[in-house]
Amino acid sequence: MIKQSSKLLLLLLLVIFANSAQTQKTATNPIVYADVPDMSMIRVGNVYYMSSTTMHMSPGVPIMKSTDLVNWRIVNYAYDTLAEVDALTLKNGKNAYGAGSWASSLRYHKGVYYVTTFASTTGKTYIFTTSDIEKGSWKRIQFQPSLHDHTLFFDDDGKAYMLYGNGKLSLVELKPDLSGIEPAGFHQVVIENASLPAGTNIGLGAEGSQLYKVNGYYYLFNITWPRGGMRTVIVHRSKKITGPYKGKLVLQDRGIAQGGLINKPNGNWYAYLFQDHGAVGRIPYLVPVKWVNDWPVLGENGKVPMTLNLPPNQSLVPGIVASDNFTRKRKERDLPLVWQWNHNPDNSLWSVKSRKGFLRLTTGRIDTSLLTARNTLTQRTFGPQAEASIEIDCLHMNNGDIAGLALLQKNYGWVGIKKIRETYHLQMLNSSTGSPEVVADIPIQQSTIHLRASCDFTNKTDTAHFSYSLDGQTWNHIGTTLKMSYTLPHFMGYRFALFNFSTVQPGGFVDFNHFNLSPDRWPRSGE
Repeated sequence: MIKQSSKLLLLLLLVIFANSAQTQKTATNPIVYADVPDMSMIRVGNVYYMSSTTMHMSPGVPIMKSTDLVNWRIVNYAYDTLAEVDALTLKNGKNAYGAGSWASSLRYHKGVYYVTTFASTTGKTYIFTTSDIEKGSWKRIQFQPSLHDHTLFFDDDGKAYMLYGNGKLSLVELKPDLSGIEPAGFHQVVIENASLPAGTNIGLGAEGSQLYKVNGYYYLFNITWPRGGMRTVIVHRSKKITGPYKGKLVLQDRGIAQGGLINKPNGNWYAYLFQDHGAVGRIPYLVPVKWVNDWPVLGENGKVPMTLNLPPNQSLVPGIVASDNFTRKRKERDLPLVWQWNHNPDNSLWSVKSRKGFLRLTTGRIDTSLLTARNTLTQRTFGPQAEASIEIDCLHMNNGDIAGLALLQKNYGWVGIKKIRETYHLQMLNSSTGSPEVVADIPIQQSTIHLRASCDFTNKTDTAHFSYSLDGQTWNHIGTTLKMSYTLPHFMGYRFALFNFSTVQPGGFVDFNHFNLSPDRWPRSGE
């Protein structure tokens, strides 16, 4: 009897192990549960690269690398700063929230990598080139006008084109050196109403162009949004790049849309798309593609599957987000690639070298709020839950300085220290309603304190809480619940943010000892 029970137990364990192993062999959607919108993707040999939109952030246009299409890490940026204009440097009351550089196009042609983007902030189109996408520096080309949501394409005859627009899509030939539009080249509308396959009652005209050539056909991917409906994927095809193009609606499921095609070396095809997912931002999905009568057929019975026959998702740490103790070894970057500044930084007012193992932020002017302050350092939040904590030394703050840990979007919140004369005040600010309000104010006797922000994006709960600790061991909630909301004026998922700004007298500084992502909240891509 004992032996029989042992055999049954062994069989049960084998079944459990087999099921577990099977589960671990598959990837799950979303591929990245964090804000990585407007993706453009290429494969070079067995390696995949992806660019994305980060708009007003600096550095900009992140380049991510993967060897399996599922697990990604940031390896470079196309630029450090886009331009030194008031809107991008938060000067004279101007800002570039929701603007800066938008949807990019990533291409590889004859040994050279190309990243292109455009900016309404500057009115220009940008082309960045390098022979080493991971470690190389980028050559910049810029010209007017700003070609909206364009896709770069190198044709078989050696000519380079950009196809761009919203609703009405145009094709323009570029100069051989890509320095601008070829005056004598092709420049015409090629699709008069690209949204038409989705109907006539359209809210968002077809945009987000990504152009490919497969088996003799040119395939153009676009997103459109019927009124009362959802974001929808449209594909047009033609035997000639100049048209005529015939279009089809190819996916309408949960608003997962905008992207293009990628294939694996084994011949399997996928569409890479994203979904608006509330306050965490726009998150990437992969969708299997089959070819039927030379048309891409997306998904399974018109639906995006949640599991994929790809390697399992691993943590976004440290490839997309990461803890930081601000200790740097020789020849290391001052800031790892997971960090981006909110707008262009003033590099004279921050350092990881002034005090070993600390990030120092110094105030250089008077500001009225977090949204106007320069040198706010950010990382993405992530789903389904995200938590970060810091230790901050406020000993050298000036009267009126405010510093701490924020969750950054238009309706932001923060926990921090405000120095009022000679007293430190622990405060929590909540702007869920759009009107910032200090909802907690506690005078404290010490200048060093631990602060924490905890986010819940599960099923679009989109709430956050702040807490503090005087010793790094015992934590206390402070203030009220921050109801996070994705707003179009900022057009970006919430970000963890380290900040310090002055409201009275510039010149004070704070030192951040660490930025820690809680181990039990580390995200796995498809959770």
